[in-house]
Amino acid sequence: MDHAVIETLALTLGAGWASGLNLYATILTLGLMNAAGYVGLPEGLQLLSDPLVLAAAGFMYFIEFFADKTPGVDSGWDGLHTFIRIPAGALMAAGAAGGFEMNEAVQFASALVGGALAAGSHLTKAGSRIMINTSPEPVSNWTASFAEDIAVIGGLWAALAHPEVFLVLLVLFILLMVWLLPKLWRGARSVLRRLGSLFGKRDENASTGERVGKSRRDVLAELYRDAKNNPD
Repeated sequence: MDHAVIETLALTLGAGWASGLNLYATILTLGLMNAAGYVGLPEGLQLLSDPLVLAAAGFMYFIEFFADKTPGVDSGWDGLHTFIRIPAGALMAAGAAGGFEMNEAVQFASALVGGALAAGSHLTKAGSRIMINTSPEPVSNWTASFAEDIAVIGGLWAALAHPEVFLVLLVLFILLMVWLLPKLWRGARSVLRRLGSLFGKRDENASTGERVGKSRRDVLAELYRDAKNNPD
Protein backbone atom coordinates (compact mmCIF):
# COMPACT_ATOMS: atom_id res chain seq x y z
CA MET A 1 0.00 0.00 0.00
CA ASP A 2 1.26 3.47 -0.87
CA HIS A 3 2.65 5.35 2.14
CA ALA A 4 0.52 8.43 1.37
CA VAL A 5 -2.61 6.28 1.50
CA ILE A 6 -1.53 4.86 4.87
CA GLU A 7 -0.92 8.37 6.21
CA THR A 8 -4.34 9.56 5.08
CA LEU A 9 -6.04 6.43 6.45
CA ALA A 10 -4.36 6.88 9.83
CA LEU A 11 -5.38 10.54 10.02
CA THR A 12 -8.95 9.74 8.96
CA LEU A 13 -9.41 7.00 11.55
CA GLY A 14 -7.41 8.87 14.19
CA ALA A 15 -9.52 12.02 13.87
CA GLY A 16 -12.72 10.03 14.38
CA TRP A 17 -11.36 8.00 17.28
CA ALA A 18 -9.86 10.99 19.11
CA SER A 19 -13.01 13.10 18.69
CA GLY A 20 -14.95 10.54 20.70
CA LEU A 21 -12.57 10.91 23.63
CA ASN A 22 -12.01 14.67 23.65
CA LEU A 23 -13.21 16.67 20.67
CA TYR A 24 -11.73 19.98 21.74
CA ALA A 25 -8.28 18.52 22.44
CA THR A 26 -8.44 16.89 18.99
CA ILE A 27 -9.18 20.19 17.25
CA LEU A 28 -6.49 22.02 19.22
CA THR A 29 -3.85 19.35 18.60
CA LEU A 30 -4.42 19.12 14.85
CA GLY A 31 -4.99 22.85 14.40
CA LEU A 32 -1.90 23.93 16.31
CA MET A 33 0.37 21.37 14.65
CA ASN A 34 -0.86 22.51 11.25
CA ALA A 35 -0.46 26.20 12.13
CA ALA A 36 3.06 25.57 13.40
CA GLY A 37 3.97 23.82 10.15
CA TYR A 38 4.66 20.50 11.85
CA VAL A 39 2.13 18.78 9.60
CA GLY A 40 0.16 19.67 6.51
CA LEU A 41 -3.50 18.82 6.96
CA PRO A 42 -5.79 18.03 4.00
CA GLU A 43 -7.88 20.86 2.62
CA GLY A 44 -10.93 19.64 4.51
CA LEU A 45 -9.20 20.17 7.86
CA GLN A 46 -7.38 23.43 7.14
CA LEU A 47 -10.06 25.41 8.95
CA LEU A 48 -8.89 23.84 12.22
CA SER A 49 -5.97 26.29 12.13
CA ASP A 50 -8.23 29.32 11.85
CA PRO A 51 -7.69 31.58 14.90
CA LEU A 52 -11.43 31.73 15.61
CA VAL A 53 -11.73 27.93 15.59
CA LEU A 54 -8.66 27.57 17.81
CA ALA A 55 -10.00 30.17 20.24
CA ALA A 56 -13.40 28.44 20.47
CA ALA A 57 -11.80 25.00 20.90
CA GLY A 58 -9.41 26.38 23.52
CA PHE A 59 -12.27 27.94 25.50
CA MET A 60 -14.30 24.72 25.42
CA TYR A 61 -11.27 22.63 26.31
CA PHE A 62 -10.70 24.88 29.33
CA ILE A 63 -14.26 24.15 30.52
CA GLU A 64 -13.97 20.43 29.77
CA PHE A 65 -10.62 20.22 31.58
CA PHE A 66 -12.39 20.91 34.89
CA ALA A 67 -15.78 19.34 34.13
CA ASP A 68 -14.11 16.10 33.07
CA LYS A 69 -12.29 15.82 36.40
CA THR A 70 -15.28 16.41 38.67
CA PRO A 71 -17.12 13.24 39.81
CA GLY A 72 -20.70 13.22 38.56
CA VAL A 73 -20.23 16.33 36.43
CA ASP A 74 -18.07 14.31 34.02
CA SER A 75 -20.90 11.84 33.34
CA GLY A 76 -23.35 14.68 32.72
CA TRP A 77 -20.82 16.30 30.38
CA ASP A 78 -20.39 13.00 28.53
CA GLY A 79 -24.15 12.62 28.21
CA LEU A 80 -24.46 16.07 26.64
CA HIS A 81 -21.53 15.43 24.30
CA THR A 82 -23.09 12.26 22.92
CA PHE A 83 -24.83 14.63 20.50
CA ILE A 84 -21.62 16.56 19.73
CA ARG A 85 -18.62 14.20 19.64
CA ILE A 86 -20.11 11.55 17.35
CA PRO A 87 -21.26 13.82 14.48
CA ALA A 88 -18.11 15.91 14.90
CA GLY A 89 -16.01 12.75 14.62
CA ALA A 90 -17.79 11.91 11.37
CA LEU A 91 -17.09 15.41 10.00
CA MET A 92 -13.44 15.28 11.06
CA ALA A 93 -12.95 11.91 9.36
CA ALA A 94 -14.66 13.14 6.19
CA GLY A 95 -12.42 16.21 6.16
CA ALA A 96 -9.30 14.10 6.63
CA ALA A 97 -10.39 11.78 3.82
CA GLY A 98 -9.96 14.67 1.41
CA GLY A 99 -6.36 13.55 1.21
CA PHE A 100 -7.46 10.52 -0.79
CA GLU A 101 -8.44 12.85 -3.65
CA MET A 102 -11.23 10.49 -4.68
CA ASN A 103 -14.96 10.82 -5.23
CA GLU A 104 -17.57 11.83 -2.68
CA ALA A 105 -18.41 8.19 -1.93
CA VAL A 106 -15.02 7.80 -0.22
CA GLN A 107 -15.65 10.83 1.95
CA PHE A 108 -19.13 9.60 2.85
CA ALA A 109 -17.77 6.15 3.76
CA SER A 110 -15.04 7.84 5.82
CA ALA A 111 -17.69 9.85 7.67
CA LEU A 112 -19.57 6.64 8.52
CA VAL A 113 -16.44 4.91 9.81
CA GLY A 114 -15.24 8.01 11.64
CA GLY A 115 -18.62 8.45 13.31
CA ALA A 116 -18.63 4.79 14.36
CA LEU A 117 -15.15 5.10 15.86
CA ALA A 118 -16.13 8.30 17.65
CA ALA A 119 -19.21 6.56 19.02
CA GLY A 120 -17.16 3.59 20.20
CA SER A 121 -14.49 5.63 21.97
CA HIS A 122 -17.12 7.99 23.45
CA LEU A 123 -19.28 5.17 24.81
CA THR A 124 -16.23 3.39 26.23
CA LYS A 125 -15.21 6.60 27.99
CA ALA A 126 -18.73 7.39 29.24
CA GLY A 127 -19.31 3.85 30.50
CA SER A 128 -15.99 3.70 32.32
CA ARG A 129 -16.69 7.08 33.96
CA ILE A 130 -20.00 5.86 35.36
CA MET A 131 -18.19 2.94 36.97
CA ILE A 132 -15.35 5.14 38.22
CA ASN A 133 -17.85 7.53 39.80
CA THR A 134 -18.99 4.78 42.17
CA SER A 135 -15.63 5.16 43.90
CA PRO A 136 -15.89 7.75 46.71
CA GLU A 137 -12.44 9.26 46.06
CA PRO A 138 -11.79 11.73 43.20
CA VAL A 139 -8.25 10.64 42.27
CA SER A 140 -9.47 7.97 39.85
CA ASN A 141 -11.43 10.61 37.91
CA TRP A 142 -8.39 12.85 37.60
CA THR A 143 -6.22 9.92 36.53
CA ALA A 144 -8.70 8.77 33.88
CA SER A 145 -9.14 12.32 32.54
CA PHE A 146 -5.42 13.01 32.26
CA ALA A 147 -4.89 9.60 30.64
CA GLU A 148 -7.55 10.40 28.01
CA ASP A 149 -5.97 13.77 27.24
CA ILE A 150 -2.56 12.15 26.84
CA ALA A 151 -4.05 9.39 24.67
CA VAL A 152 -5.64 11.95 22.33
CA ILE A 153 -2.49 14.04 21.92
CA GLY A 154 -0.16 11.05 21.72
CA GLY A 155 -2.49 9.12 19.42
CA LEU A 156 -2.82 11.97 16.94
CA TRP A 157 0.93 12.54 16.97
CA ALA A 158 1.46 8.84 16.25
CA ALA A 159 -1.15 8.93 13.46
CA LEU A 160 0.78 11.76 11.78
CA ALA A 161 4.35 10.72 12.55
CA HIS A 162 4.10 6.91 12.64
CA PRO A 163 0.85 5.96 10.87
CA GLU A 164 1.63 2.24 10.67
CA VAL A 165 2.19 2.03 14.43
CA PHE A 166 -0.99 4.00 15.08
CA LEU A 167 -3.09 1.69 12.89
CA VAL A 168 -1.82 -1.36 14.78
CA LEU A 169 -2.62 0.29 18.12
CA LEU A 170 -6.05 1.30 16.85
CA VAL A 171 -6.87 -2.29 15.91
CA LEU A 172 -5.88 -3.35 19.44
CA PHE A 173 -8.06 -0.59 20.90
CA ILE A 174 -11.04 -1.72 18.81
CA LEU A 175 -10.60 -5.32 20.00
CA LEU A 176 -10.39 -4.10 23.61
CA MET A 177 -13.46 -1.92 23.08
CA VAL A 178 -15.52 -4.81 21.66
CA TRP A 179 -14.62 -6.92 24.70
CA LEU A 180 -15.04 -4.14 27.26
CA LEU A 181 -18.17 -2.26 26.18
CA PRO A 182 -20.73 -4.96 27.08
CA LYS A 183 -19.17 -5.31 30.55
CA LEU A 184 -19.07 -1.55 31.08
CA TRP A 185 -22.69 -1.07 30.13
CA ARG A 186 -23.91 -4.00 32.21
CA GLY A 187 -22.11 -2.44 35.15
CA ALA A 188 -23.36 1.05 34.32
CA ARG A 189 -26.95 -0.19 34.05
CA SER A 190 -26.58 -1.91 37.40
CA VAL A 191 -25.21 1.25 39.03
CA LEU A 192 -27.99 3.43 37.61
CA ARG A 193 -30.63 0.91 38.68
CA ARG A 194 -29.27 0.78 42.23
CA LEU A 195 -28.93 4.55 42.30
CA GLY A 196 -32.58 4.97 41.31
CA SER A 197 -33.63 2.38 43.89
CA LEU A 198 -31.54 4.05 46.59
CA PHE A 199 -32.98 7.50 46.02
CA GLY A 200 -36.44 6.01 45.69
CA LYS A 201 -36.04 4.60 49.17
CA ARG A 202 -34.76 7.93 50.44
CA ASP A 203 -37.85 9.68 49.04
CA GLU A 204 -40.11 7.06 50.59
CA ASN A 205 -38.45 7.44 53.98
CA ALA A 206 -38.67 11.21 53.78
CA SER A 207 -42.39 11.03 52.97
CA THR A 208 -43.04 8.98 56.12
CA GLY A 209 -41.03 11.36 58.26
CA GLU A 210 -38.01 9.10 58.67
CA ARG A 211 -34.55 10.53 58.35
CA VAL A 212 -31.78 8.83 56.41
CA GLY A 213 -28.38 10.09 57.57
CA LYS A 214 -26.26 8.97 54.64
CA SER A 215 -23.69 11.37 53.28
CA ARG A 216 -22.68 11.50 49.62
CA ARG A 217 -19.55 9.55 50.53
CA ASP A 218 -21.68 6.82 52.15
CA VAL A 219 -23.90 6.59 49.06
CA LEU A 220 -20.93 6.33 46.69
CA ALA A 221 -19.25 3.74 48.89
CA GLU A 222 -22.41 1.61 48.86
CA LEU A 223 -22.69 1.88 45.07
CA TYR A 224 -19.02 0.96 44.70
CA ARG A 225 -19.46 -2.18 46.81
CA ASP A 226 -22.62 -3.19 44.93
CA ALA A 227 -21.02 -2.66 41.51
CA LYS A 228 -17.93 -4.62 42.54
CA ASN A 229 -19.81 -7.55 44.05
CA ASN A 230 -22.65 -7.69 41.50
CA PRO A 231 -21.38 -6.54 38.08
CA ASP A 232 -24.62 -7.65 36.42
